[in-house]
Order: sequence, then structure tokens, then C-alpha cells
Amino acid sequence: MSHESYQNKKPNERTLKLLPVSGIEFSAVKAKIRYKDRYDLMLALIRPEASVAGVFTKSLTSSAPVRWCQKILNKATIQKPIAILVNSGNANAFTGEKGEKSVRNILNCLALHLKTDTRNIFLASTGVIGELLDEKKIINKIPDLVKKLSCSSIKNSARAIMTTDTFPKGISKELTVSGQKIVITGIAKGSGMIAPDMATMLGFIFTNMSIASEVLQELTSEITERTFNAITIDSDTSTSDTVLVIASGKSSMPKIKTIGDPRALVFKEALEGVMQHLAHEIVHDGEGASKFVEYKINGAENDLAAKKIGFSIANSPLVKTALVGEDPNWGRIVMAIGKSGQKVDRDKLSIYFGETLVAEKGSQAKDYDEVTTKKYMKNTNLVIRVDLEIGDGSFTVWGCDLTNEYISINANYRS
Repeated sequence: MSHESYQNKKPNERTLKLLPVSGIEFSAVKAKIRYKDRYDLMLALIRPEASVAGVFTKSLTSSAPVRWCQKILNKATIQKPIAILVNSGNANAFTGEKGEKSVRNILNCLALHLKTDTRNIFLASTGVIGELLDEKKIINKIPDLVKKLSCSSIKNSARAIMTTDTFPKGISKELTVSGQKIVITGIAKGSGMIAPDMATMLGFIFTNMSIASEVLQELTSEITERTFNAITIDSDTSTSDTVLVIASGKSSMPKIKTIGDPRALVFKEALEGVMQHLAHEIVHDGEGASKFVEYKINGAENDLAAKKIGFSIANSPLVKTALVGEDPNWGRIVMAIGKSGQKVDRDKLSIYFGETLVAEKGSQAKDYDEVTTKKYMKNTNLVIRVDLEIGDGSFTVWGCDLTNEYISINANYRS
């Protein structure tokens, strides 16, 4: 399947019910950066006094936009608007000084049109690595983007950041804090090159909550570890991972200034729900994926050990291909646990496929039923649980299978 034929598949037309967020406007246009006749460039404009938090890829070959965002995080002038400009189709990664120059030229043009500082503008690019970005296609569309800004255009923005995604990803939550209505709306993209440190994924979450940037950053960093950094599709970490959480501060309540504020706990729970939903959507849309799998690791030496064991299982090609064949080959789970490098006692661990105990005490479970387990493996959503009985560590990883379609998509990605 060629790159273009894959991209031109009609996306799953899910109904996105995304709520507007006071103080934030959106727009999206068709800039033809790589794709024909589809949105590929979006702008979000946030009114002054906003708070920003961000988490980025740990790749040592990160893109020019990522490096820029890391440089300006926490350096915005709050008296001026903040903007997020995102393009799909080209990652502007491994493009050297020309890529850095493209960033500067785009920033200068957008800052002029929005009457803000360049350090108030966050950029994100996703797509092919190593190809020069035609910045003129973006710069020429900036006047149109600014003109079309609207509080109701976030749905098209969700589509504009897609690459190999088959459907736009988004969610909104409403909650009441101190008698005030708080809205959290998030959008994300991601389908392949997904592994911890977030992968070729972008996530943008917006809220009207009034919260200090340092508190928002602490919450965002913590929640990311249990959501966007707890998913995997193919174990590959991208150059472009970016998650930004923006709080416009337009709710009529005193600002949350400390992590110990009871309101911060209420907000944290809702924010985690949004981020987890977006992370799950990415796995559901994994390139060629037919199974969504939850790996629950309990009783490990500590939480980090549980996480490493979970990813050792979820990233195993042998486990992934067994999932494709709907084969309850629990021996491959045993293999992946053993290679994780973490403390394991063979004679203590138990493995469950759904509610069925398949292995315990160093061998196959006494009452193991292959027929029942094979029937369970035909489900689209699966749960595989490992109980180690060593300590109190636990972690949950979400992953998928590895199909022939994944190979087809990525073998022809640039053609």
C-alpha cells in the first residue's frame, strides 16, 4: 500500500464532542505541506495571563520545534498572547541549520501577526524525518489562520495534526470546582512510532482553570508518566513528541498556587482522565492494530520494576504476533518477564489472561482450560495480568498487536 493511498483512506468519522474553552481560539487550514485536500496546519491562540506546562521527547535527535519549545518553556511573557502552531506531513527533524532557520522565520512572521513575542509561540511538527520543511507554505497561510480564529474550530485542528492516524482524537470533560464550571478539552495525534517518552505523538490539552504554571507543570509531568508514557505500539521513540497543557485562567476563582491546594487534587483527577483517554485512543489507532491490550503488573519489587516488566512484555514481537494469531501462548509472557532484567521468582509469579489463571508456581496452572482461553483471545480488548508476589510495585502498560498491515504502512511510508 503506497503512502498516499494509505493517507487517503477515509478516516473513521467518530463524532468529536469537544467543548470550547474560554480564552482560547483555534483555526485550521489546508497548506498542502505533504497531503492533498486535507487540513494540515493548525493554530491555537490563548489570551494573556495563561499558564503553560510541557513534556517532550527524550530523543537525542529531537526536532527543531521540540528544541525551541524546550528553550522557551516557562519564559513566556504572560501579559501577551500565547500561541501554538502545528503542522503535519513534515517533522522538521534532522534538518540542521536550515530547519532551525525555518523555525525562526515562521516564529517571526506569526509573532508579527499576533502582536506577541516569539518566546510566547510554541511550535510542533510531525511527519517525515530528514526532509526540509517548505516554510513558505506555512508562512503564506498565517494570515488565513489568524483570520479564521474561532472558539469553535478545535475539531478541524484535531484533524490537522493527523499523519497516519485513521481518526481524529479528542475529548472534553466538565467539572465544578469552588462553584465554578471548569472545562478541559484535549486533542492528540499518534498511530505509529509510539513508545515511552511519548513517541511520534502530539497532545494539546486546554482548560479555563486558574492555576500557576509551576503547579500545572508538576501535575502534567506526573500524569504523563501514567498515561502517554505508559503506552507502546512499536517500541520506537520519535524525534517530535510534544505534550502541552495550557490553562487560560479565565475561570472566576483565585489561582491555585500550591500542589497542596484541595482544588488541585480535583483538577488532577479530571486532567488525568483526559490524558489517559487520549493515550488509549492512540493505542486503539495503532498502525494496523487489531487488539488493544492492558498489561497489569502487580507485586513487583517497586513501581519502576513493574513498568520495565510491563514494557518488556508489551514490546515483545513474539507476544505481539501471538496476539495477532489469537494464540494464548503464555510461554511468551514468561519469556518477556524473564528478559526484563528485573527481580523475578519463577515459583511465585502467576499469569492471567482475562480472569483465567494460565500459569502459576513455575508451571501451567492446574485447572488451565485452553479452549476457554483461546475463545477469550478473540476479543478486541484484552487484559493480561502478572502477579509477581515480590513487593508492592505496580504499573499498567497499554499496547497492541503487530500485524502485516503495520509492515505495509511503514514499508511504504514515504512512497
